[in-house]
Amino acid sequence: MSNSSSSSSPSRPSPTPCSRSWSISEESLRRYVKFASESCIQELLAASDTNTNKANDINLFNNYNDNDGGGWKVLTLDNGVEISKRRSGSLHTFRSRWVLPSVSPQQFITVANAIDAAKQWDSDLVEARYIKDLEENLSIIRLRFGENSKPLFRNREFIVYERRETMQDGTLVVAVASLPKEIAAGLHPKQSNSIRALLLQSGWVVDKLEDNSCVVTYVVQLDPAGWLPKCFVNRFNTKLVMIIENLRKLAQQACPPIETQK
Repeated sequence: MSNSSSSSSPSRPSPTPCSRSWSISEESLRRYVKFASESCIQELLAASDTNTNKANDINLFNNYNDNDGGGWKVLTLDNGVEISKRRSGSLHTFRSRWVLPSVSPQQFITVANAIDAAKQWDSDLVEARYIKDLEENLSIIRLRFGENSKPLFRNREFIVYERRETMQDGTLVVAVASLPKEIAAGLHPKQSNSIRALLLQSGWVVDKLEDNSCVVTYVVQLDPAGWLPKCFVNRFNTKLVMIIENLRKLAQQACPPIETQK
């Protein structure tokens, strides 16, 4: 058979070539995604930890210094919205946090998870659709960005899992990350005019505050394969601010302030 390698290595598929595709059973896919998403959830929870009593304060983040102890460098802090970045080797993780008054965690997640409305809060997104539901809280999704998107996302498509969990304290977590390219290729062949990219880690953590409000943390981890130009960091900051503002408007439109009942 065609085996170009001269060494007699075990017949284990290499995860490197992008042209390969693996066909696995739905049960194996479910087990893989549940295992992989566990670490993603823990990373998201760690990134959202404010070390505060989570009082209902619009200035919740305004007392932070440039480094909050987790290696996060605050890039912007304005109007109750914090945007931070953390780097480890070539990996860059961006975090945004903000308070939504009079919007409950469940109300926010309902808006943020409405896949058919995703283009309303991320204008770079051309298509978002479910490929497969593995469980009630576990799905495989295709995200596609067009040629007019920001540089890192231009003509990119992502095959990701989405896992939605409610923790024991009521915190809502939505973990999103790319499937390995070989598994993704087996589920959905790559389009000829797009680049199959990797979203290493992203997601939402939504904590309940007093008065039926919430604090939202959004995390996204990128691998630009080396140096990340400062101009890109600035552009990505702008993109995060835009996403936050769009989501804030959508959530508040969908969830008008709750009037106190007598």
